Amino acid sequence: MVVGVYGLGRFGSFWASVLARHFPVKGYSRTAERQVPSGVERASEDEVLRRIGPKIGNGTIVFDTCSVKMYPIELMKKHLAPQVQVIGTHPMFGPDSGRNGVEGLPIVFCPVRVGEAKAEEWRQLFRSMGLQVKDLTAEEHDREVAFTQGITHFIGRVLEDLNLHPSEIATIGYAKLLEIIEQTCNDPWQLFVDLQRFNPYTADMRVALFTSLKKIKESLESSLDSDAETASNAADAQKVRGRSR
Repeated sequence: MVVGVYGLGRFGSFWASVLARHFPVKGYSRTAERQVPSGVERASEDEVLRRIGPKIGNGTIVFDTCSVKMYPIELMKKHLAPQVQVIGTHPMFGPDSGRNGVEGLPIVFCPVRVGEAKAEEWRQLFRSMGLQVKDLTAEEHDREVAFTQGITHFIGRVLEDLNLHPSEIATIGYAKLLEIIEQTCNDPWQLFVDLQRFNPYTADMRVALFTSLKKIKESLESSLDSDAETASNAADAQKVRGRSR
């Protein structure tokens, strides 16, 4: 069995290098000068993925590794011939979170158009790589990831915009915030945009996030106003006591 990886960008190169430890891997990039990861054989586009869906050979399984699932799965079902098998996946890690290995990390598994025996074969193959295989429907995935990933990337971009820097007196919590920036903002801006655009549930996430920010801000301001009023009343009472002596 030969695995083909179409696209050798930041994640594609990382994923190809991980797969190459277990399978023969051929990789294709539209950027001719892009370096092929160690253990991966450079291939032509026709060797990895035919641009015309119906030309993909019978028995081929096409996987995607997108951070959203409903949208790409619908595209694969629409544009790939019925004899082509389809499995949606989402490795829940990347070059930063997986730089020390992928052992124990989760991968979402969405069988779409594939026999159960073949699907189980791939579950076991991913498990043999040390991955935790999580079976979800595309909708279940997108609903959950809108918060678990969508909100993380959103907060990461906000923190980066604040221009935060390491500090010698930083708390552990602050260091964790800097880690969020590293894990999200090394990815292209377009990935962030696509996470928000193609997941139908991220709009609800953003509404909930902004509602909570507004609520906490108003609660804080109310507490500050109340404390200021209490302090003012206490000062007035002290002045009255002073005059009565």
